[in-house]
Amino acid sequence: MISSVQFHCKSCPTRLFSLRVIPLTAPSIQRWLDSGHRTCPITKLPLPEYPRLIPNYALRSLISSFTIPKSQPDPDPYWNPNLSKKYQTQFLISALVSPSSNLESSLHSLSQLTRLTKLDPGIRRQITESGAVSAVLDCVDSTESEIQEKALALLLNLSLDDDNKVGLVAEGVIGRVIKVIRAGTPSSRAIGCTMLTSLAVVEVNKATIGAYPNAVKTLILVLYNGKGREVREAATALYAICSFVDNRKRAVECGAVPILMRIGGMGLERAVEVLSLLVKCKEGREEMRKVNGCLEVFVKVIRNGSERGVQCALLTLNCLCCFAEEMCVEAKKDGVLEICVGFLDDENERVRRNAATLVQTLSCRG
Repeated sequence: MISSVQFHCKSCPTRLFSLRVIPLTAPSIQRWLDSGHRTCPITKLPLPEYPRLIPNYALRSLISSFTIPKSQPDPDPYWNPNLSKKYQTQFLISALVSPSSNLESSLHSLSQLTRLTKLDPGIRRQITESGAVSAVLDCVDSTESEIQEKALALLLNLSLDDDNKVGLVAEGVIGRVIKVIRAGTPSSRAIGCTMLTSLAVVEVNKATIGAYPNAVKTLILVLYNGKGREVREAATALYAICSFVDNRKRAVECGAVPILMRIGGMGLERAVEVLSLLVKCKEGREEMRKVNGCLEVFVKVIRNGSERGVQCALLTLNCLCCFAEEMCVEAKKDGVLEICVGFLDDENERVRRNAATLVQTLSCRG
């Protein structure tokens, strides 16, 4: 189907132009690929060996804003138990994207859509394919904290699907979320950090988030200034992002190591997990070496931490002891060798393996 869209020229408001929109549907593209073609039918450029179709929701939303008749009355946004989930969702979407939607209606729509999308991938797909994501992103920019939090919660649910993780980044969600983490309420900051963690499940997004201006620095500021849940979520987001190698140096350069050491010493094991990634780069090892009481933090976790915390602390200590002989000497003085020997019969295979490696390092050095 070919549709025509008319729009005004900015330099001459009285002049109309027509744009013919020829949608190339997913089935058409799939048939092209199934026929053995490995070039773009438009640009003729080569495609990956195993190309993956991801809907361009931003373009769909833009086209919809021109082609959907504005004269249609807004549907009732409130819940009607006699209608199916699909139609209820469409009503809620229509109310959310309507320019005349008030605060109460927007809050209701966001709340209901968040509830519906939590467990239903079909509803999540319906929302993204409707082009409503741009309206949700606009709500993230709202000065009303409740609207902002509800919009972030909805985006978080939408990000549960891998295709949506890529699509949301393409629509500019990272910049909106970073802005909220820097200046939003504690609750909004926590949800924003969780959102980054969810997006970072996809490898390409880890690189994109890390390279985004001030993204890593913003998370570290939350670690420094935040409290409770927002600190835990920021540490989790930083861990997810730093599983991508290039982001480790960025985190170190933004001053992550001393802050993570401080909150790790206060009992937040997630900070120790992030340090176990940063120690894998030379810059991270050099910074840890400079921090007073560095080994005390890891020894404390080894003595009293969870299995996961012990694994990460043992790994980090081994890297540091291999890197600097004085670390090895100090670790021996702190009784690390004896503690590690006690872990050689541990039920957890990773704990046993990491302990055995550190025993070997301490035995050969210092």
